[in-house]
Amino acid sequence: MAPVETKTYDYIVIGGGSGGSGSARRASGWYGAKTLIVESGRSGGTCVNVGCVPKKMTWNFASINENLHAARHYGYAVDDNIKFDYAYFKSIRDSRIQRLNGAYENNWGKEGIDLVHGRARFVEPKVIEVTSTDGSETKTRYTAKHFLIAAGGHPIIPGVEGAEHGITSDGFFEIEELPKKWAVVGAGYIAVELAGVLAAVGVETHMFIRGDTFLRKFDPMIQETMTARYEAVGIKIHRQHKGFKEVQLLKEGKGAEKVLKLIGVEGDEIEVNELLWAIGRAPEVEDLKLEIPGVKQARSGHIIVDAFQNTSAEGIYALGDVTGQAELTPGKSFTTIYLGNFVLTREVAIAAGRQLSNRLFGPPEFKTAKLSYENIPTVVFSHPEVGTIGLTEPQARQRFGDDKIKIYKTKFTNMFYDFFPDEEKKHNPTQMKIICAGPEEKVVGLHILGLGVGEMLQGFGVAVKMGATKQDFDSCVAIHPTAAEELVTMR
Repeated sequence: MAPVETKTYDYIVIGGGSGGSGSARRASGWYGAKTLIVESGRSGGTCVNVGCVPKKMTWNFASINENLHAARHYGYAVDDNIKFDYAYFKSIRDSRIQRLNGAYENNWGKEGIDLVHGRARFVEPKVIEVTSTDGSETKTRYTAKHFLIAAGGHPIIPGVEGAEHGITSDGFFEIEELPKKWAVVGAGYIAVELAGVLAAVGVETHMFIRGDTFLRKFDPMIQETMTARYEAVGIKIHRQHKGFKEVQLLKEGKGAEKVLKLIGVEGDEIEVNELLWAIGRAPEVEDLKLEIPGVKQARSGHIIVDAFQNTSAEGIYALGDVTGQAELTPGKSFTTIYLGNFVLTREVAIAAGRQLSNRLFGPPEFKTAKLSYENIPTVVFSHPEVGTIGLTEPQARQRFGDDKIKIYKTKFTNMFYDFFPDEEKKHNPTQMKIICAGPEEKVVGLHILGLGVGEMLQGFGVAVKMGATKQDFDSCVAIHPTAAEELVTMR
């Protein structure tokens, strides 16, 4: 057999999502490293295609429906039965995503990065073979001194009979006709966000959770208030649910035409039009043959890395969802944390990727560059939004001791809801908690929920990251009238 030609690069990045793209662009654009990206799917990864971007667009779609109904309280003549065209919305959302796919590839080209569409696997410790995904099955080999594995993850489907009749978060963005009734299995942020958007446009929504509250890794205030709020607006939460043992497809079709029967392990049954599995994600590493270079993995399949994104194999690095670092639970100092139902945030992945390339290809002052995973701000685009940074109250008490912790909190109705009936006001709370530690009252945790807190958290996140104290918050002049002013006037 003739020898296989192997093409040589300085840096090979497996995965063209946020982290891989950020690292490749820094390596090539800033430092001139000859760089290759290998991408098996659509450019941009989970965030662009089936994550943050289409999710936020869908959240906007649902929020518009909520605001249209709210307009009646301000004197607008709005029909009770507002019509909308979800298929139209999906089409314009899809077209926008396609433009973003092209933008990613254009930027890579401008930075001098080569792109290959295909699936990679290691055939030698520093050699990968890429099988083209264009239908030709062409195989090409590449080698480099440095490899980054940033292949992302995929949703888990449970080993339940008939589970394939449901969908995951990936399949959610393929829906063209909305169901009239659907079930969401899971209690993490993906379950909460997607349940919230469809409930907000009138879909009968059932959530099946193992505990009594959802978002269980968030502060108790967030868990309790958000679970109660979802119930108050009509979402049916099935607590302490033991799971399903079978899913039966009673009728094929789209939207309301599709009928599923869900049979619980305790004999409970429910018929719905759609079922979303939101029970966790697994790293996209099955085909990489990581045993060949000797990359160690956790039992969950996640790649084990250190604080500098190094794997156990020299010259091979990993970041993003394949590692399970920096789950959306706030306040973790650096450690390797395995995800469950969380996805690494886009900006965290980009920041980690850039720091890695600074260290590998940058000047000497960057030889110890790494991303700090401490105090990463997080927003859940639920209804209402949740924003959080730092430690939860239980975490703070465990770390510092009860006598070293002081809690400031408030609950009120945003001025936007002043004209709403009292009962509706109760359904739309704003709630805030500041957790302080030590005699200087350093802010070690900040948890907010309510209208607009997603934008609000970004600025306060900077303050917490800089080590702000309660006095720093208090010394900032309040902007009136805003909800955010409560964070600098709290007593």
